[in-house]
Amino acid sequence: MGTQVDLGIKGYKNYGTHLREKYNGQRVFKTIVDGGFTCPNRDGSKGYGGCTYCNVDSFTPEISRKMPTIREQLEKGMERGKNFYKADKFIVYFQPNTNTYAPVHYLKMMYDEALAVNPEDVVGFSVGTRPDCIDAEKVALLESYTDRYDVDLEMGMESIYDDTLNQINRGCSHGEFVEAVKLLENSKLDLCVHTIFGFPWETKEMMLGYIHEINRFPQIKFVKFHHLHIVEGSIMGAKYKKEPFKLFTLEEYTDLLCELIPLLRPDIVIQRLFGISDWDLLIAPNWGLNKSSIQTYIDKEIEKRGVVQGSLYF
Repeated sequence: MGTQVDLGIKGYKNYGTHLREKYNGQRVFKTIVDGGFTCPNRDGSKGYGGCTYCNVDSFTPEISRKMPTIREQLEKGMERGKNFYKADKFIVYFQPNTNTYAPVHYLKMMYDEALAVNPEDVVGFSVGTRPDCIDAEKVALLESYTDRYDVDLEMGMESIYDDTLNQINRGCSHGEFVEAVKLLENSKLDLCVHTIFGFPWETKEMMLGYIHEINRFPQIKFVKFHHLHIVEGSIMGAKYKKEPFKLFTLEEYTDLLCELIPLLRPDIVIQRLFGISDWDLLIAPNWGLNKSSIQTYIDKEIEKRGVVQGSLYF
């Protein structure tokens, strides 16, 4: 007899189950599009070089890096989704860089172009951004699509500590994140918050504090948890090669997840439990497993330990 995990039952609200339930059992696949945006932390508006952990290629699929137009990226991505993942429907996902970092009229042109590709197959629209690149006018633009699509705004919180944000050259404060979240009070948009665990100067207690901060905001519907990984082409990567520092082992990271998931508000959907980059870009930590094997290991540990999301939430 299989385990709960083998049967698709997990101790937390996972994104795959959420999508299947929301879309009546259909397979829904996120298709990434690179709109050619930059970042205020790269172009000199806020700084140069970007966040110290960041190489944008490390989270952009090769297909997006090679396709010259939005239409071609999406057509190829959807074809791949249907052929390899048996996808029925798609979420158009503007992921690389800061996808609200442009005037509203330009954003509308880009978004409209993307959503015109195979519209009968598209059920959702997701836009990744930074807290300092969102305002009421841009929120209104994104909300204008909610009559046709489920729209979520994905925003990088990364850490709740300004000292950490300064050390990683984030270019914005946690206060700016809080102000951006407040813009979404009573909004039709679903907010997804992205965090990074494992900055070597942060303690476990500090990292658990992220969860209490997330829980404060009812407008946060989704979270993405990443462990810190070091990639080629990043400032942190160059420093790590000169003087390696402590990073999570898979076992240590799983221990952390098993402590934080019970603290997480039970209605929040976890889109991702860990991050992973292309093997050719990854410096460390190399856990020696592919993505599905890491997911299975974490899920089985969660089940073995009886972890239940929200069981310690109050």
